[in-house]
Amino acid sequence: MRVRIGETVAVGPGKVALLEAIREHGSISAAARSLDMSYRRAWMLLDELNRSLTSPATLSEQGGANGGGCTLTPVGEKIIRVYRDIEDRARRNCATQIAALTALLQP
Repeated sequence: MRVRIGETVAVGPGKVALLEAIREHGSISAAARSLDMSYRRAWMLLDELNRSLTSPATLSEQGGANGGGCTLTPVGEKIIRVYRDIEDRARRNCATQIAALTALLQP
């Protein structure tokens, strides 16, 4: 599922996976590595996400003696929770339709 604002994908599976990786790893660079994504791509996705929101999903600290890092805000945590709930509900409620689409795909 993707939520768009005009032509911009404000929330989608890649951004949610990136938020989950940031929660797990504590930095954009480590999250990007875990997803086999460049730091630049991860940063651009987060910037696009945060610009789409009324409050940011992440907070970043500059590097330094402690190396900086990135954490999720309550908004970021809520995005993950709501997005995964929508996926679970769709999987349960649309199992027949999902199976019909899957049957059209190559093995």
